[in-house]
Amino acid sequence: MGLGSVMGVARIGLQVQPGPFLPPAPGAASQEAVALPANMPPPVVRYVGIVLGDRVPVVGSVALTGRGRLRVSGVSFLARWRFTYTAGRDYRHEIECTWFGTPILRVNEIYRDGHLRQELPVGVVANEPKADQAANLALWGEQLFWLPSGVVTDPRVRWEAIDATRARLIVPFGPTEDSFTVTFDEGTGLIRRVEALRYKSPTDAAKTPWLIDALAWRSFNGIRLPSAFSVTWQDEGTPWLEMTVEDVANNVDVSSSFGASGP
Repeated sequence: MGLGSVMGVARIGLQVQPGPFLPPAPGAASQEAVALPANMPPPVVRYVGIVLGDRVPVVGSVALTGRGRLRVSGVSFLARWRFTYTAGRDYRHEIECTWFGTPILRVNEIYRDGHLRQELPVGVVANEPKADQAANLALWGEQLFWLPSGVVTDPRVRWEAIDATRARLIVPFGPTEDSFTVTFDEGTGLIRRVEALRYKSPTDAAKTPWLIDALAWRSFNGIRLPSAFSVTWQDEGTPWLEMTVEDVANNVDVSSSFGASGP
């Protein structure tokens, strides 16, 4: 087999869709709801009314599964993924990059108690303060989409108005704080983009603009959430992660997930 044929086979393998992760066990419906805090910026009030309604359901945890693409060292792999969160506290990212539908590269990333551990194809990242800061931003930026009740009712969080379509979200990070700029679509009122300054690696001297874009929305368990999204480092110009959400389970028992190693 010549080089051209080998490259052709390799390209075909990168186009074979993997099977999804098994969805998590169904969670419990939210039995408790609270009122939206007062004095929030108008675009935030409008957004919460659209996705949650007049009363904010209390959601303590969420587990999502889906498929999409992850770019690694310039190669775009089809992938399947599972993200798990406890509101305002922890997350786990599990991503499997595939070839001919078979996992060949795995990412297992756990942020818990303010510290990140990443098991990557190139090694393990742990005990790195800049990685912890980056993970804290991932926690809050992603939960703004998939655990919106926690982000608007957590007493450690506050919002500041910018203009008619933007607001600043300020979140805790240990004894300090960090922030996002949240842009809302003028027509739909839904979030269009979340952006923050974030370290790309533990050795970076400066932070890089990090962008999450919501690409489509649908209702899961009575809450309107993004069903497709992308994540971009601004200096790279194009998304390195593009994902579709296939299943969402609220108020699930996620304790075993944070004690596991690997998918």
